[in-house]
Amino acid sequence: MELKDRRVLVVGFERTGEALCEFLLARGARVRVTEKRPASELGEKTGLWRQRGVVFETGGHRPESFLGADLIVPSPGVPPLPGILAARAKAVPVLSEIELAFRFLKGRIVGVTGSNGKSTTVTLTHKILKEAGLKSRLAGNIGTPLVSFVERSRDDHIYVTEVSSFQLEYTERFRPAVSAFLNISENHIDWHGTFDGYFEAKKKLVLRQGRQDHAILNRDDHRVWGLAKEAAAAVHGFSRKRRVRNGAFVDQGRIVLDGRPPVGLLAAGRVPLPGAHNLENVMAAALIGRALNVPAASIRRSVLSFRGLEHRLEDVMTVRGVRFVNDSKATTVDATIKALASFDRPVVLILGGRGKGGDFSPLRREVRRKARAVILVGEAADKIREALGGVVPVEPAADYRDVVRKAFDAAAPGDVVLLAPACTSWDMFRDFEERGRTFKREVRLLAARVRGRRGRP
Repeated sequence: MELKDRRVLVVGFERTGEALCEFLLARGARVRVTEKRPASELGEKTGLWRQRGVVFETGGHRPESFLGADLIVPSPGVPPLPGILAARAKAVPVLSEIELAFRFLKGRIVGVTGSNGKSTTVTLTHKILKEAGLKSRLAGNIGTPLVSFVERSRDDHIYVTEVSSFQLEYTERFRPAVSAFLNISENHIDWHGTFDGYFEAKKKLVLRQGRQDHAILNRDDHRVWGLAKEAAAAVHGFSRKRRVRNGAFVDQGRIVLDGRPPVGLLAAGRVPLPGAHNLENVMAAALIGRALNVPAASIRRSVLSFRGLEHRLEDVMTVRGVRFVNDSKATTVDATIKALASFDRPVVLILGGRGKGGDFSPLRREVRRKARAVILVGEAADKIREALGGVVPVEPAADYRDVVRKAFDAAAPGDVVLLAPACTSWDMFRDFEERGRTFKREVRLLAARVRGRRGRP
């Protein structure tokens, strides 16, 4: 693909936007960045890029910039803007960053997608491969943008890549050597318009693979497993509910990797991550390792020493018998349901933020079963309250200090206060990390206040 002297429009200037500018300038492209934010919010870094020849338009997107481009590369999460749609109608190529990287990258790509569990699975997979001596790199939404590796890529490198539906929407040839499709549930309807549109984007990860590739699919998710009939790649299933040929499953409390002969990987109870859904993530990562010839004993060691990620069912602290858990990454209804199912004690659940256009009513059953109370915060609070229909006591909160205080007051010793909001953070925070760290800070402040009260005469 020739980029020299081509007019390339980069949409959005976060981390991926900067990586794209570096990549495109190195290939002689004429780079323009369009950003909805004003120049004052982008900081001084734009000055350095301007000196290198990048043209910036800020404070909104100009239609003529899209129609005048030879190539458009949206950053992940940029919605289907009118300019993008108009350009596609005029046959202007629109490619995601991972598609552009794929056309230049040496080595093999492991692509992991799904509605939930991607970050945990790619991080564990990277650990498994690296600890087995393979030259693994963590890339995509959780790591470094894939395009940043192009210059130093080698044929023996492996790029474990978290891949979103946004990125897959604008792919044409992107093809991982190993794919893993973890699950599918209602998500990003505000972006894709319909669930079918969302699923169509996700499917591209698997359906572009060839016969020499490997596809790892959730046997217990009927939509995901339905791709097995269409896939050209060698299919490996994983299941918590049934035995699977040439895959992974749970049998009599043990995770088993099927093969010749089958191998008992480890007891399910020894997986150091809470929740049944994490058994699925472990099985998917183990199958990726097997597809890349990592011995079972090495996979076992890596799994047993894995401690999970920040903001994914992360223990914060216990205050007077109340355990606080941060699952700020639970930005979908399905993720929240799985988080609730991870506990066998009463939960005070914190919900709310900015919705994704989906339905909150599937929360009702698990909330009725597990939650003592719900604390609501953010833009979607009223919609969630209506969807829950009074199945448990619900209390609104103004901010995260108020959230933590009210959750603590609603809890009894032995309960869990769980932040698993079923929404994005963008109404109040920059991202789910900022939300999770704010929650943890407020818990620590609460603990200090409680200790102070206890110490008074």
